[in-house]
Amino acid sequence: MPQSQINLAHWQPAPLPSPVTLAGRWVTLEPLSASRHAAALWQAVKEHDAVWDWLADGPYASEADLAAALSLKETGAAARFFAIVPVETRLAAGYASFMRMDPANGVIEVGNVMFSPSLQRTPAATEAMFLMARHVFEDLGYRRYEWKCNALNLPSQRAARRLGFTYEGTFRKHMVVKGQNRDTAWYAMLDSEWPLRKAAFEAWLAEENFDSEGRQIRALAELRKIA
Repeated sequence: MPQSQINLAHWQPAPLPSPVTLAGRWVTLEPLSASRHAAALWQAVKEHDAVWDWLADGPYASEADLAAALSLKETGAAARFFAIVPVETRLAAGYASFMRMDPANGVIEVGNVMFSPSLQRTPAATEAMFLMARHVFEDLGYRRYEWKCNALNLPSQRAARRLGFTYEGTFRKHMVVKGQNRDTAWYAMLDSEWPLRKAAFEAWLAEENFDSEGRQIRALAELRKIA
């Protein structure tokens, strides 16, 4: 049935995200806290200014500067931030947030994603995105989950497609970020698509999908085709 024909006579607004902890096999997401996470995040990103290239903030000159920024993220109402804590180290190695929250229409975005070099391209990073998506659809009951990025940020666009988001178009001259124009590539995942996306995530994250050296056996995109 076309999405436009779905009967929503009994639709109720979704709740706003609360400061919960989301635990997986590889990673735990916990409410971002400047006091708990600033030191570890600073160690993870110092001398790696490139992690801020596509974000609206950063880079930061000191741990104190980063902590001050984290404090604002922690207390702000516009986004709900989570520290990404790999189980192996128990030290925060990145963060991500729910943002542009529209409970009345059941729409929410994942954004402000900062993966330190130690977190990039790891099972923990993928599982973090899986845990957030599962929370959005299964716990909170949202209808639409969005991913947006600078159209020039090709790694982010590849990540969106790998994770199962569908490209919907580019908003030209959408924002001004760090004194530069930003055309925004728009991606989304729907609640009706989630069961197949979830099955692929779970198959990819399973212990048997990794060899003795921790390398994936089957790619997430491949598993999504057969889920």
